[in-house]
Amino acid sequence: MKVERLISIMIILLDKERISAQKLADIFEVSLRTIYRDIEAINRIGIPVRSTSGVGGGFEIMPNYKIDSKVFSDVDLSTILMALSSLSTMIRGDELIHTLTKIKSLIPADKAKEIELRTNQFCLDLTSWTGNRERQSYLEMIKIALQEKKLLSFEYAGRYGDKTERTVESYQLILKSNHWYLQGYCLKRNDFRLFRLSRISNLQIQMRFFIPREYQKPQLDFTDILKTMQTKINIRIHKSVMDRVLDHCTYEYFSPDGEEHYIVDFPFIENDYYYNILFSFGDKCECLGPLHIRAEMKRRIHDIVAIYES
Repeated sequence: MKVERLISIMIILLDKERISAQKLADIFEVSLRTIYRDIEAINRIGIPVRSTSGVGGGFEIMPNYKIDSKVFSDVDLSTILMALSSLSTMIRGDELIHTLTKIKSLIPADKAKEIELRTNQFCLDLTSWTGNRERQSYLEMIKIALQEKKLLSFEYAGRYGDKTERTVESYQLILKSNHWYLQGYCLKRNDFRLFRLSRISNLQIQMRFFIPREYQKPQLDFTDILKTMQTKINIRIHKSVMDRVLDHCTYEYFSPDGEEHYIVDFPFIENDYYYNILFSFGDKCECLGPLHIRAEMKRRIHDIVAIYES
């Protein structure tokens, strides 16, 4: 996001005496043109950044300049602190601690309690209740690989449990729908792949470096695609699973059916994933229609029963 990048550039300029446009472009994986536009934007908000040409040239904040506390509003500072604090629950390191310290140093003394109150009004804890014990260490390793442009090797479990050995150029760490993913170029498949961390084992950082290649970031928003694929089915649920059903659709699709049940217009795609969602509600959910979905549910239930009868 541009705002986050501008803040990061300002922090870098405060920390360093001088840095080249190319170095900034490499850090944020954007074009030189984008960096020049960002520097112009920083100048417009009142922070005087000057450029010097030639060997050793680059951008720097004018000597003796200190950021006026008015550059960031109370809401700006509390939002930045909230975002950084939530990230620090998952990815720890000196960089985040230093950044948090610098941001806090911008808070005027007379505003400290008010901004602390605003910050504490929201809690974004990205850690899981139980989760994979390896995840934290894996996140740290991927973070190092991203910063140092080193190859990662690991075993990857496919959809049906088959494992393959992979060597990957790491490009991006993604948190999507409570799951962490690594976006990288797989040397085995000769293409970019999205790897789910929960399927990764024996993760190792290789000593080999790689030269970053151009790539398109993965598509993470499938809202429009899902709308064309999904249909509505009718399910009858007990109120005890209502909160879990609400993870998949909104309350406007619920209609009361007596005192303890609801009829729900449930978004559905005819594949294993969605059938398993219905089964996860156990005997607190009944598919009412369409009839062929109900018949398929019945067939799958018979298959499960057959396993236990044998």
